[in-house]
Amino acid sequence: MLGLLLSATIVAGLVGTPAATAARHPDLVQVAASDKQFSTLVRLVRAAGLVRALSSSAKLTVLAPTNAAFSKVPKRTLDALARDRRALRRVLLYHVLRGAVPARTIVTLRTAPTLAGPDVKIRVRGRSVFVNDAKVVKTDVKASNGIIHVINRVLIPPR
Repeated sequence: MLGLLLSATIVAGLVGTPAATAARHPDLVQVAASDKQFSTLVRLVRAAGLVRALSSSAKLTVLAPTNAAFSKVPKRTLDALARDRRALRRVLLYHVLRGAVPARTIVTLRTAPTLAGPDVKIRVRGRSVFVNDAKVVKTDVKASNGIIHVINRVLIPPR
């Protein structure tokens, strides 16, 4: 009986641990990694050393390009980014907004500051929302530390 009580106490204690919480509520990187359409984005986030930043408790919004979006980027550009970690980090952070910004708020903005520094431009045309030239194709994908909005193009920050 004592063994059963001790086991129940240990299990109850583990339920509240960060690992258990993460399993129930995945962070931005975990949500993206669980969806094959973001495999290129996740690979580049890892290569840029941004996993920890995007997995932290800080609330963020990721404008997440799909694999199809990355396929539109010239191979020469992707190869150059792969060789230049600083440039890769800048491009990826241009896809990240501070705070969890839901779609209902995005549509009220004209611009939004990114973690890379420069603002992105936001436009609503009819029933479509655009961030720079990228169309938002899915909104409000929830994560424990923010929101993902799926976009159909890779955003390139201004020089």
